[in-house]
Amino acid sequence: MAKYTVVAMPGDGIGEVVLPEAIRVLDAVGFDAEYVHGDIGWEFWIHEGNALPERTVELIDKHKLALFGAITSKPKNEAALELSPELRDEGYVYYSPIVALRQRFNLDVCVRPCRSFPGNPLNFIRRGPGDTVEEPEVDVAVFRQNTEGLYAGIEWTNPPKVVRDALNTHPKFKFFAATPPHDMAISTRVFTRRACYRIVRAAFEYAVAHGYKSVTVCEKPNVLRETSGMMEEEARKVQQDFPDIELWSTNIDAQMMWMTKNPEDYGAIVSGNMFGDIVSDAYAGLVGGLGFACSANIGDEVAVFEPTHGSAPKYAQLDPPIVNPIAMVLTGAMLLDHVGETDKAEQIRAAVAAVVKEGNVRTYDMMRIPGGPRSIEQGAATTTEMVDAILAALASGVAAGGDGS
Repeated sequence: MAKYTVVAMPGDGIGEVVLPEAIRVLDAVGFDAEYVHGDIGWEFWIHEGNALPERTVELIDKHKLALFGAITSKPKNEAALELSPELRDEGYVYYSPIVALRQRFNLDVCVRPCRSFPGNPLNFIRRGPGDTVEEPEVDVAVFRQNTEGLYAGIEWTNPPKVVRDALNTHPKFKFFAATPPHDMAISTRVFTRRACYRIVRAAFEYAVAHGYKSVTVCEKPNVLRETSGMMEEEARKVQQDFPDIELWSTNIDAQMMWMTKNPEDYGAIVSGNMFGDIVSDAYAGLVGGLGFACSANIGDEVAVFEPTHGSAPKYAQLDPPIVNPIAMVLTGAMLLDHVGETDKAEQIRAAVAAVVKEGNVRTYDMMRIPGGPRSIEQGAATTTEMVDAILAALASGVAAGGDGS
């Protein structure tokens, strides 16, 4: 009997390509796991009116660990048009299944490491003194509060009278008094003290464990005084327990500028849901893009691990597949960290680092060429070839020795 059971949810598009490849790598480092399939994604929305079937929720509730590939998500009206004819006009409303999972299991701590690998041609570079070229090492972990904020889904088009009346009690809402309800859409940004405390504390604990010297709260407290202000207030409380870690504060807009001037200055960055989404994708762009972007969604009992890229349907049917599997492979390494198999996780990261540094095997994105069938003719590695190279690095013992990183 395997030590762990992991719910494997390929999802849509390239998720069905990269997830099995990541499992090959997990098997190669000796991760003792059984994988059970979980249904999720667009097919189940079309035929069942639910992109996250209850049977999958029950599997995750039972086994507590899940590895997720990618999801297709479309606006409400477009999603409704793709329902099977017998389900239309039956009251089904599309919700993102990964957002639903986060809220169902209170996966409130999202961790998105953004680490540059030496030799990656997609790494951020800048001009230095005397027209020199510098390639700063980027090693940032973004902590995104995952269940609240603007993504909590508390919003209305044509808000009901009770909502409108409540908002009318705020003096700033007078500006909208003349706007008819049917011409108005409202989204709420809700922060709670408990969630702010948990995400900030997780960031500080990670900073200690990984040798970071700072935690930065990246919000907008000069404008969003109540919500961003609560996050900063809780951060000051938490910092008292970590006197050796500096607490910094940046505005999200300024952070977007500073990250391309001095990205190496930052360690752990903590933000609310939307700003965390923005800053993590921005930092991913400095270390190779979404082909290198992994993440974890962690709650008290359940953890779901996913790359942050989408389903890329235009590449899903290519044979052989050409998409970069490294984000999914690194996501598997995060799962290993979570269950305490850190040695195996480090072997995987070192193997990836060795392959990237050697530079003999590169997917189309790493070669800076258009994706498509012709990319292989131009020398791009297939998805399977990239994973084969990572497995070869593992087998050679390079990863065990920590070389190549």
